[in-house]
Amino acid sequence: MKQFNRRDFLKAASAAAAASVVAGCASGVNGGAVTPAQQGRSVIGLIAPKMDVVRVGFIGVGQRGYGHVKRMSHIAGTKITAICDTHTEALERSAKFLTDKGLPKPALYSGADNAYQEMLNRDDIDIVIISTPWAWHAPMAIDTMNSGKHAFVEVPLALTVEEMWQIVDTAERTQKNCMMMENVNYGRDELMVLNMVRQGVFGELLHGEAAYIHELRWQMKELEHKTGSWRTAWHAQRDGNLYPTHGLGPVSQYMNINRGDRFDFLTSMSSPALGRSAYAKKEFPADHQRNQLNYIAGDMNTTLIKTIKGRSIMVQHDTTTPRPYSRHNLIQGTNGVFAGFPNRIALEEGGSKSFHEWDYEMEDWYKKYDHPLWTKMGEEAQRNGGHGGMDFLMFWRMIYCLRNGEALDQDVYDGAAWSVISPLSAQSVSNRSASIDIPDFTRGAWKNAQPLGIVS
Repeated sequence: MKQFNRRDFLKAASAAAAASVVAGCASGVNGGAVTPAQQGRSVIGLIAPKMDVVRVGFIGVGQRGYGHVKRMSHIAGTKITAICDTHTEALERSAKFLTDKGLPKPALYSGADNAYQEMLNRDDIDIVIISTPWAWHAPMAIDTMNSGKHAFVEVPLALTVEEMWQIVDTAERTQKNCMMMENVNYGRDELMVLNMVRQGVFGELLHGEAAYIHELRWQMKELEHKTGSWRTAWHAQRDGNLYPTHGLGPVSQYMNINRGDRFDFLTSMSSPALGRSAYAKKEFPADHQRNQLNYIAGDMNTTLIKTIKGRSIMVQHDTTTPRPYSRHNLIQGTNGVFAGFPNRIALEEGGSKSFHEWDYEMEDWYKKYDHPLWTKMGEEAQRNGGHGGMDFLMFWRMIYCLRNGEALDQDVYDGAAWSVISPLSAQSVSNRSASIDIPDFTRGAWKNAQPLGIVS
């Protein structure tokens, strides 16, 4: 979905950044940890009434959203009833894909930026998939829940501490699901490691490492449509971790964050911001709009999180420097460690080698510890695609839970906790890496919440 226009986007981004700074100024560098009064009741373990058929609406089908339409069309027990996008070409492409498959043409909504609100007035939609620029995530998720529908939002959940609380409050008041669709939690390796953690292979957990290291300077050439047309501007708006959830989601599930432990505080620092301006000077004319931006986001941001139980997590973000892709995906326990990119294991007891030497041979580990979800659905997930199958498996699991009256694997508190690292990291960076308290979005319910099980 195309953001209103570049000038409006920059205004909205500036307002979001300003709101985050104001929150920090209002209560010092520990700002954001103040817990507002609860307006509803907890949605931990929320189970919606079973749905025989899950009726789906989509907001935003430009890039991610179009892939989501394709994957959802392959899942039994779903019906795509409506789609909204301000970009007519993207809208028609999704509709054509469905009709070419012999499926009914969904109702289409376009035109004004708030056309999605008209779609939300329909009574034949149960869930809404939101795949729009970041600034739209919070208002669209809130409007979706207020309309009586469940919201499923692309990452990050929101951009400011205030927005996170507004989403949490709305979910608790309406008793509707609001799941941030962190697809990496459904990757084969991440699921296997979760299974290994639950079986105690690594011993007591001590430390995790998570990252989104993905060279994306080329997106700066996307000017009118696609991700780079709006995402590039954030490098001129916020100096912190712009995109923390892909690596942090799996590590958080390993550590039972919000389900027996929670984030306590963080500290963050950024490298110089050099790569984006250098790329702009190299690839665009001197008077080009890309050379008019002041890129402030450090090329590499490193954030350290401490949990209530004393565990540590390192989270990194770098979409600028020339280096191989990595999410780190490291979990260290008292008996050993798993690390990704490339996958490797070292254990004191139970390994095939000494813990002084990495074991890079994964096949035996897969045979022994592949997650039951992957064992059951892995081949179909890979066949239907989306980052090696993780996207399809995520959607399949979402629909399975809704049709069978089960709680989702991720809830609104997860989305808020993982996403809030972005604005809080920026607060820390701007305050000489001062420690920043991390809100408890569960309002204490994490103490008795049950860890995510190994579902079959």
